[in-house]
Amino acid sequence: MRLSIFWRLALGSLAIITVLAGVNIYALVQLRQLTALSTRLVSYHYPAIETAQRLDASLYAQLKSEKKYSALHDAVFLKDFDDEAEEFRRTLRSLRAQETATDAQKQLEDTERLHAEYQFLFRGEGGGTTAAPPKPGAGYLARRDALLAGTASTLDSYIGMHEARVSSVVSDSRARSARAEGIMQQLVIVAILVGLGLASVASYSILRPLRRVQEYIRQIGQGKFGASVEVAAPSDLRELVETVNWMGKKLQELDDMKAEFLAHVSHELRTPLASIREGTQLLLDEIPGPLSQQQRETLQIMTDSSQRLIRLISMLLDLSKMEAGMMEYRIAPTDLTRVAEGSVKKIRLLAEARHIQILTESPRSSVRLSLDAARIEQVLDNLLSNAIKFSPEGAAVKLRMESDAQAGVVRISVSDTGPGIPPEELPHIFERFYQGRVQGGTMLAGSGLGLALAKKVVEAHAGRIWAESELGKGTTVHVILPLTRSGAAA
Repeated sequence: MRLSIFWRLALGSLAIITVLAGVNIYALVQLRQLTALSTRLVSYHYPAIETAQRLDASLYAQLKSEKKYSALHDAVFLKDFDDEAEEFRRTLRSLRAQETATDAQKQLEDTERLHAEYQFLFRGEGGGTTAAPPKPGAGYLARRDALLAGTASTLDSYIGMHEARVSSVVSDSRARSARAEGIMQQLVIVAILVGLGLASVASYSILRPLRRVQEYIRQIGQGKFGASVEVAAPSDLRELVETVNWMGKKLQELDDMKAEFLAHVSHELRTPLASIREGTQLLLDEIPGPLSQQQRETLQIMTDSSQRLIRLISMLLDLSKMEAGMMEYRIAPTDLTRVAEGSVKKIRLLAEARHIQILTESPRSSVRLSLDAARIEQVLDNLLSNAIKFSPEGAAVKLRMESDAQAGVVRISVSDTGPGIPPEELPHIFERFYQGRVQGGTMLAGSGLGLALAKKVVEAHAGRIWAESELGKGTTVHVILPLTRSGAAA
């Protein structure tokens, strides 16, 4: 039977109280007053501090639920917010009923008032309804943060007051127990060790499932929806684990539907586009008859546009096959230097049009390894074309290749001298359809598929790809491929 968090803490506290009771019994008459003070610590101050800390944590949980609801407009998060708010009020009422000090009662009244104002503000301006809420404005956020800060500050003051009283009680207890210190020393050490052990066990059993859930949510944020988190959690957290697993499953279903839709649409578009391209080429070849210069320019634009669209559709289909594990790679011993030379030749016209120089640095001898030459050339095409696209006119793009026989790898890098990539965008450039922004917030032109496809191809060859960038100085994309393959690419 998996105990809830409450019972874990309750049993741990009960064990600590039992040890302390044994110490008090052992001290007999000399420690009677110390026993009374210790009982007050355990039954009044510590529970008050613990309850106030739970209220602080509950306030943070309400804020998280509010943000989730504001972002997703999901009624589940609104219900979570209401449940947490109700639990906050119930715990606060219980704490007020147990509190005897007048100043502490005043702090708890202020806490209840500030929390009620936060609830009213959220229901009013924060859009806390099941209907489609408006996006809260900056004024709402400022007032909300002020109310939450005030509530947290009041709770901290309440905790500090109890901690000060605990400190005073402990000091008094030490003075009264000076005569019995020698007898109780070993027992106190045992009590401390037991308390720390129980606290460590309770904390580990609670934090471990939360960390697993946090790691799984991080994987979901990276687009890895397939797996589910399996962890032995207390009954209080089991519903959270099940909800997160359900969310991952639904996201995976949506991702599969999107991939299937893209693959279907892309496949259906290729045939008519190929017909358009061939038809315009026949017209350009003047098979039906001569063309005027204006007609030729128009047909050339149509040809170029259809060719770009066909390339985009081909990348979509390739990416869909790779993600579905259906891409077939033609692995064969290949001279990587020739592959790189072929890619440079294809891209050189584009570079010359912008007066950009392509510099290559590679070993004098051939670099042979097992790979799919067409796919690796496609990777180099994407990296070089990106480098040229983001380099200013008259700049240089550098392709560097080196073989490291000792490490058993080939290192490839493509460098440009463009505007660079902001650090916050660098981890996302290999995601599907991701497009960065230049300074000023303008969206960069492109499909956002080239680097995603390059990453899939490199990983299918048991390699690794990443980027390094510095704003204003340029970007370098690194690729590492193994010289000896441990298995065929999928």
